[in-house]
Amino acid sequence: MRRCPIGLLVLAGELALSSGPAAADSLVVNGTTRTFTLQAPATKPAPLVIVLHGKTQSSADMITRTSWPLIARRDGFAAVYPDGLNRAWADSRPDTRRAGNPPPEGTDDVAFITQLIAKLVGDGTADPKRIYVTGISNGGAMAMTLACERADLFAAAASVVMNLTDESAGACRPARPVPMLLMNGTVDPLIPYQGGRGTSYFAADGFWSTERTLEFWRRVDGCETKDAATTDLPDRNPSDQSTVTRIDSACPQGRDVVLYRVNGGGHRMPGHFPDAHFTKLAATLLGPQNGDIDGADTIWAFFARFP
Repeated sequence: MRRCPIGLLVLAGELALSSGPAAADSLVVNGTTRTFTLQAPATKPAPLVIVLHGKTQSSADMITRTSWPLIARRDGFAAVYPDGLNRAWADSRPDTRRAGNPPPEGTDDVAFITQLIAKLVGDGTADPKRIYVTGISNGGAMAMTLACERADLFAAAASVVMNLTDESAGACRPARPVPMLLMNGTVDPLIPYQGGRGTSYFAADGFWSTERTLEFWRRVDGCETKDAATTDLPDRNPSDQSTVTRIDSACPQGRDVVLYRVNGGGHRMPGHFPDAHFTKLAATLLGPQNGDIDGADTIWAFFARFP
């Protein structure tokens, strides 16, 4: 399908969201009803992008506060927006590495997403060779957990504003390499770019640095450990207090690992949509939101190259 500029899509956002074929649904996983919203493609089977919200968020936030619905409509892929229990995901970190309330004890979100994929492949919606997962914050940790535990299901994965911990890295034994995109801000008060504990009162401790997380995924995918190329992207929005640098890796074909470093960026999804209702409060608590790139559009361009 012919691509049109994301800026034009943003101008038509309300119309596209109101008319898009999205439907709430549910399935039962280990006796618990799990909910999700599916944006079905016009033609089936289609690529499928699983979009995981951050902690305290829901599927509705990903639908209304990111450009994923617009991009899916533009490029003809299916997008599914699952809901975490207690508005959180049971990724491979222990509760001591989490801020706020975790999901209920015994929650198996790997089983939930695995069953969701099986449903969408089984009904002909999703192409099993073109399934992708991405998430922001806690959702980014869950996306990495899925890449670690069910690498067989995914053609590529992407994590936004999240780093690994000793526990999540130690539990990561993917069955095969998975192309990985990371997108982190250098002044993130919750998930510090340099690792450790963030400056926010709500931050947890024990995070790896972004550089160490990047190096981990390079090793998993058989890439060279050093940066292959560093590209400063155009500063299209000078007022956003941030810029973006793309850092590429030297990897075997089909195993790409890339980092989008948001210089001066906070715990935010880069994009042309305000990612919070109270934008000034979000800037105070989470740091600046970059507007030079659209995070969802950038991630989809990465995903679309695989397999």
